[in-house]
Amino acid sequence: MQNINTKNGKTILEQIARRVMQEHGFLPDFSAAVLNELSNIRNIVAGTTDINKDLRHLPWISIDNDDSRDLDQLTVAELLPGSNVKIFVAVADVDTMVKKNSAIDLHAHQNTTSVYTAGKTFPMLPENLSTNLTSLNYNEDRPAVVIEMIVNDAGDIQSPGIYRALVHNHAKLAYNSIASWLEGKSASPQEVSPEIADNLRIQDKVAQKLRTQRHLRGALELQTLEARPVFAGDEIMDLQIDETNRAKQIIEDFMIAANDITAVFLKEKQVPSLRRIVRSPKRWDRIVEIAAQHNYKLPSEPDSKALADFLIKQKAADSLRFPDLSLVIIKLLGSGEYVVELHNETAPGHFGLAVKDYTHSTAPNRRFPDLITQRILKTTLGGLSQPYGESELVELAKHCTLKEDDANKVERQVAKSAAAMLLFPRIGNVFDAICTGAAEKGTWVRIFQPPIEGRLLHGYEGIDVGNRLKVKLVHVDVNQGFIDFERVH
Repeated sequence: MQNINTKNGKTILEQIARRVMQEHGFLPDFSAAVLNELSNIRNIVAGTTDINKDLRHLPWISIDNDDSRDLDQLTVAELLPGSNVKIFVAVADVDTMVKKNSAIDLHAHQNTTSVYTAGKTFPMLPENLSTNLTSLNYNEDRPAVVIEMIVNDAGDIQSPGIYRALVHNHAKLAYNSIASWLEGKSASPQEVSPEIADNLRIQDKVAQKLRTQRHLRGALELQTLEARPVFAGDEIMDLQIDETNRAKQIIEDFMIAANDITAVFLKEKQVPSLRRIVRSPKRWDRIVEIAAQHNYKLPSEPDSKALADFLIKQKAADSLRFPDLSLVIIKLLGSGEYVVELHNETAPGHFGLAVKDYTHSTAPNRRFPDLITQRILKTTLGGLSQPYGESELVELAKHCTLKEDDANKVERQVAKSAAAMLLFPRIGNVFDAICTGAAEKGTWVRIFQPPIEGRLLHGYEGIDVGNRLKVKLVHVDVNQGFIDFERVH
């Protein structure tokens, strides 16, 4: 048995994260060249002499996780005559300070994303940028790329526009407290003024209309059990399910709309651009089989609307097992990827969101594809020469797809190590569980509290996906993230 000091949990998990990061070709630390370049960067809300719109008077707000400091987006709503509402989304202008081929940019190019692990967050950009100078921080003036849209009562988007502007964050808000207030479970947080409270209610109503309209088009509603570690100092204490809520839906729905508008804008301007796609699933026949096991008939050809209807019915019928069904469907749909749409071509759409034109543009502090898109967008708005050639963009799309996959592997590996660490003192305990996978390569179960998946080493005969059973924890390996159970009869 391993000798694991769980009181040093966060330190051990950071060490594991660094090892796994390096195994997958990431740079966990910033080079001397990056730090030297960083020391010469100053806060230039100027650098904005070419911006002729000043929207700092609008009651912009940010909503993010409680501990987030890299704020990429602000939102605000404006009531129009009748039932229409104008929505503004401001995206941090990271390109103003992070120039192409600078040392900071080359580091971001290598990693392509911030990597969020249970032991430590490894930011794509140095924190003095991502959480300070290029973050849309509370009570700060910042340059931004603004996407505006008019949303009618049916949730349709009209009169989209994109431009650069100065903005000011009037309230830094957190998902959980805002959702609790919007859902009528608590009073509004102290930082929410009456003006901002009214604006948030408008944003919430518009987001729900956009969400309803997306589902009518066939956007998929999937739910997986993603848990965040809870620490007391350096010791891991629990895993907490990261659930969706109304505040998260405001940001999700507005960002999806902003990304769609950005992709369509670049298409209309006939400039090559990165697209975020999820292809029509190759294993649709297997999805059809799974639906049939639930007494539901899907068409023989891929149909996102039909699949969306099936998922809605299954969530209502069996909410306990819906996360496991969602996970199976996600695996069969295949991963998202980045491709290039050239001016004379049409890239595949996003099957999961049921949209033809989609990109990633709203998180340039955290994702390199968004910074690439921002540079293309700004040069297009300014009538300047494009920053990337077509062949360069194609290589970047491939690289960003591969690194995103690597980042997911790192995050999963460290999450498994965190789960193994949490369960280490409970070897020999018996848990209620549900089978989440049964195949030749192994049988997998998820215990309910805490919500952790592991392999069923013994007693798996006759067990199939969805079966409830009792299991005993027999072994964990924190370094490798292994968690092993045996069936208790």
